[in-house]
This record gives sequence, structure tokens and C-alpha cells, in this order.
Amino acid sequence: MSGIDDFLAEARAELKRVTPQELNDLRGGDTLIIDTRPLHNRVAEGEIPDSIPVERIVLEWRLDPAGDHRLPGFTADTTVVVLCNEGYSSSLAARDLRRVGLPKATDLIGGFRGWVEAGLPIREGGTQAVT
Repeated sequence: MSGIDDFLAEARAELKRVTPQELNDLRGGDTLIIDTRPLHNRVAEGEIPDSIPVERIVLEWRLDPAGDHRLPGFTADTTVVVLCNEGYSSSLAARDLRRVGLPKATDLIGGFRGWVEAGLPIREGGTQAVT
């Protein structure tokens, strides 16, 4: 295994990752779905309904439950599911969010493309990310 494979395995060991169907069941409840994919991916492929695009570079600032620059409408008890294209960088991001103060942060197995492969609904186009 390479260094990044070890790093990824360590991050995932901290997470209770969710499948696309599990995330679909969580939609509409007390769950934040955070899409860290670049705008060009969201425009080309669409988005998960109810997801919030947040640039990866500001993710920890926008999702620090005690931070001055956080998004409104969530607490440290909120389940946060992060997604990327295929479920790799989202694992690292979810691990970092747990360290910032979100113990229920996790990520989507297979990422957005796993969601699409599961035949779940998408919202066409892409919205501007929170920066």
C-alpha cells in the first residue's frame, strides 16, 4: 500500500460511512449533505437534491459548529455527510470535520458517481458553492 492508501484507511476507520441508499433515506431530516466537488463537475453531472456545495478550501471554517464563519442551521449534533466525485477526498474531509467538532461527520461511499449508479435522483446543473 502507498502512503495515501494508509492515510485513507486511517481516516475511514474513524467513520461510519453511508451508502447512497442510506443517504437517500437521510435526506430531508436533520442531516447536512455537503458537496465538495468543483463547480465544473456539478454543472456537468448535476447535484444531489438538498445538498449544499462548499468549496473544500473553506470546508472546516464553514462547518465548525462553534466558528464565526459557519453555515447557519446546524449544531455539533447534526449528521454531516460529505461527498466528492468517487468517495476518496470526502473521507479525508469527513475525518477533518470530526476533528473540528462534528462527531457525526461521515462521507458517501462511492461519492456522487456511486449515487448516480444507484439510480437515485439528481438535480440538474450546478449551484455556486459557499466560499
